[in-house]
Amino acid sequence: MPPKFADNIAWQQAELLMQPAFIRILDRIRKQLDTSCWKETYENVLIWQPETTAETKTEVANLVKQLESAQGEQVEEIEQALMKLPTPTPGYHLCLHKEGLETVKVDLWELCYQVCFCNYSSLLAESPNYIVTIDTSLIDERGDVDWQLLDEKATHLIERLFAELPTT
Repeated sequence: MPPKFADNIAWQQAELLMQPAFIRILDRIRKQLDTSCWKETYENVLIWQPETTAETKTEVANLVKQLESAQGEQVEEIEQALMKLPTPTPGYHLCLHKEGLETVKVDLWELCYQVCFCNYSSLLAESPNYIVTIDTSLIDERGDVDWQLLDEKATHLIERLFAELPTT
């Protein structure tokens, strides 16, 4: 579920932090994998609002598939139909594989949220009233990203992730 912000300022602060955090997280994952026996793949996923039914998801998927080969007026009709339906948010999962163990899937956006927000919990985020708090320590007095602190927080998070992976 996408995070909810207290106000426009929090939204702007999140915009400032999310892309750099995402890049730092991917870089720290790569560095951990260089010295690890885990192998990675990445998976694109669609994140739907909790109330979206299976029928609606199927309908959207069918319309998107039809759109790929549609021409002329069909394109406009399909696009109009899609605008009336819920739109999923794209998500990305890191899939970690190690011989003899089950695959571990990690939501990359959830990792970004843990870096960018204070005390973020995906369990709390499921609540409709949960509003995230931006970790403003990651923004310097000029209003720019504090790259050192962002890097330290991302590094710590990814080190902890790899330390908690199953060993048997």
